[in-house]
Amino acid sequence: MIHTQATQDVIRRLAVVGSGLAGLTAARKLVAAGVDVTLFEKSRGPGGRMASKRLTDPADSSADIGAQYFTIRNPAFLDFLTEHAGTGCWGQWDGRFRYQGADNGWQNMRPAERYVGIPRMSAITRALSAGLDVRTGVRIACLERDTDELWQLRDTEGAVHRGYDAVLLTPPPAQTVDLLNDSGLASLADDFNIQISRMQACWTVMAYFPDGAGADFEALMPNSRVLNWAANNSSKPGREDQGEWWVLHGDPDWSDAHTEADPDQVADRLVKEFRHFGAIEAMPGTVRVHRWLYARPKARTGPGQLWFERERIAIAGDWLDGGRVEGAFNSADSLVKRLASLGVLPDSP
Repeated sequence: MIHTQATQDVIRRLAVVGSGLAGLTAARKLVAAGVDVTLFEKSRGPGGRMASKRLTDPADSSADIGAQYFTIRNPAFLDFLTEHAGTGCWGQWDGRFRYQGADNGWQNMRPAERYVGIPRMSAITRALSAGLDVRTGVRIACLERDTDELWQLRDTEGAVHRGYDAVLLTPPPAQTVDLLNDSGLASLADDFNIQISRMQACWTVMAYFPDGAGADFEALMPNSRVLNWAANNSSKPGREDQGEWWVLHGDPDWSDAHTEADPDQVADRLVKEFRHFGAIEAMPGTVRVHRWLYARPKARTGPGQLWFERERIAIAGDWLDGGRVEGAFNSADSLVKRLASLGVLPDSP
């Protein structure tokens, strides 16, 4: 069927690539505006960098391997979480948070309300995804126009998902650029590259201390060129671990320089740094390693979101709005407001 211009002007069906906080926020708000939204997620479940890893050996627990906590500065973010995720799957994480000053002396981090998912960070995105059309285990390979000038998405298994007026891309910038190039949209990729900063890698180590690490703090940021962050994941609310799981994040520059390093050597180095700076005498019994190739933006500023009107392709993500968890919400929220202001949503005034 050939669509009329009026039908094409309004976004009635939209595909979202990625189901992290940005994708889920946009989906929730677009559905409320009368748009039929489908999310395509390459992983087994939603979450993006608000990810948690289940740890069944030696303890039946999990660890937050991406975002460690989030703060709320925008009241609209609080309202959104309360309305769409409820209040039972997230709460405040209190503890002793320390950092090493320029003189290498230890100082307490400034007081703040730090929030985490309960019983794991991914509980928030799972709650936000409830009732949405999220198709997991689907990796999108390219975007194509059909004979009606609608978007169809071809996945890596060869399946084609048809009939979308617009597409929202929420993967990290390098993956978004690859997808645009593979879709014959190199001009958008070139324009996109001008407006973004590079994402840095992050090695993450999960270290299990059966009898506890013996630390007198819950989180630590040392003056180290190797270790950027260490946190007692088991101290977060809702965790009922036997022993303690600690999450160690490598320094971004160090992680960038060692992306192809042997994981066992990475784990040894980060654990050594943690034990040194934290004055930890105990040795971990079990260690797990995860590598994030795209963890955080090198720069802390960005355009917020992008909308290519002629192609009807949008781009959103925390890396376009400062890199914080709340930035994912701000990016998606501002995108939906922009589309509403352009009059392309069914419920636009």
